[in-house]
Amino acid sequence: MKNFIAILFGFGLFGNAALFVPQAIALYRKKNAEGSSLITFAGFNVLQIIAIIHGIYRNDLALILGMIASLITCGAVTTLTLYYRHNSKSHPA
Repeated sequence: MKNFIAILFGFGLFGNAALFVPQAIALYRKKNAEGSSLITFAGFNVLQIIAIIHGIYRNDLALILGMIASLITCGAVTTLTLYYRHNSKSHPA
């Protein structure tokens, strides 16, 4: 049972990472960060970094890999939000 829960946990972590992908795609397609909360996604990034560090201390490879995947996908959303907000201020319509 313990292994089964560990496997579910690992899938859940990668599912968490996948949840950021639609937001990144929407930002990329719209080329506009309107409606994206920079504070929210930056906060998620901080929490993911803390979780990675925790995983390192606990020797929890599933947590480390899952949070790295989340950091990459959430980081993409954060980066695109910053980029499009900066770009829209540089080139007003």
